[in-house]
Amino acid sequence: MGGSVSCCSSGETPKISRREVELEECPITTAEDVSEDTGTYLQHISDRELPDELAQESNPSDHPRASTLFLNKSQTDVREKRKSNYLNHVSDRGGSPESMSPGLLTKKYSSCSTIFIDDSTVSQPNLKSTIKCVALAIYYHIKNRDSNRSLEIFDEKKHPLSREKVPDDYAVVDPEHKLIYRFIRTLFSSAQLTAECAIVTLVYLERLLTYAEMDICPCNWKRIVLGAILLASKVWDDQAVWNVDYCQILKDITVEDMNEMERHFLELLQFNINVPASVYAKYYFDLRSLADENNLSFPLEPLGNKRAQKLEAISRLCEDKYKNMCKNAMRRSVSADNLIGLKKSNAVLS
Repeated sequence: MGGSVSCCSSGETPKISRREVELEECPITTAEDVSEDTGTYLQHISDRELPDELAQESNPSDHPRASTLFLNKSQTDVREKRKSNYLNHVSDRGGSPESMSPGLLTKKYSSCSTIFIDDSTVSQPNLKSTIKCVALAIYYHIKNRDSNRSLEIFDEKKHPLSREKVPDDYAVVDPEHKLIYRFIRTLFSSAQLTAECAIVTLVYLERLLTYAEMDICPCNWKRIVLGAILLASKVWDDQAVWNVDYCQILKDITVEDMNEMERHFLELLQFNINVPASVYAKYYFDLRSLADENNLSFPLEPLGNKRAQKLEAISRLCEDKYKNMCKNAMRRSVSADNLIGLKKSNAVLS
């Protein structure tokens, strides 16, 4: 009581951190490293935890500031396409680049009289366009992969998805974008999944590649995508799809195989299935950038009265939800303050 300071200690053992820091990453300052001018130097805890923070920021599926893997892998092809289109256009015009005219515009642009806008938003993306973009992101992952690191549980030769014979060159030939799109579209249409689930699927896929230090390649892409969709549908959608439902879509796969693949997928993710809103938004806008760079623009339509009223209604709904969230947060804060004040008053009375 009063101005006295008390210190309490218990005999419990201290808690061990979730991830141990390597000794090489956190060097210990010895007496030889300390100069006479500076005196004794004690390393701050933030400096010792810096390697872990850097590792987290380098993972795009966990940190919003890290660039997505698929966008980085697509840049090489995008630059080559731009250069090829530029040279072809110059040769077709038969003149120098300086005398080249801009040509016909293939993209719709808004004017003073007409506004072109698409129906896709970060909260309600366009399903067909989003699946196309996710399939394109997976295509670039496979095409520009660093190596062929894989695991047996995802190998289609050892765990086939159908009774049809797997081709001998299944691990060599890269799948086309259309093939990946058809595979994902079939699962989404049969299971009635949403466009948001497709974005979360891509987040889980890149998190798996980062955590497990593996590559998505021709021999494993179907099972990796299937595992990511299975997990995303259970975490994101309110009406989750059971594993047996996927067995009805893919007739030849067994429930035991689905359960085993899901268990391995979760273990490789270290059971980290959290997708922050900032990470989700980053993947959404990066997918839109990928679509623009590959001429997969979202369908644009003129903004009429009905669409304007619809957008206004959606914005009002989001605004009301935000206000309700703020009110609930303020109520919890006020309740916590009242509880603290009550405890203080009880302590004074006692």
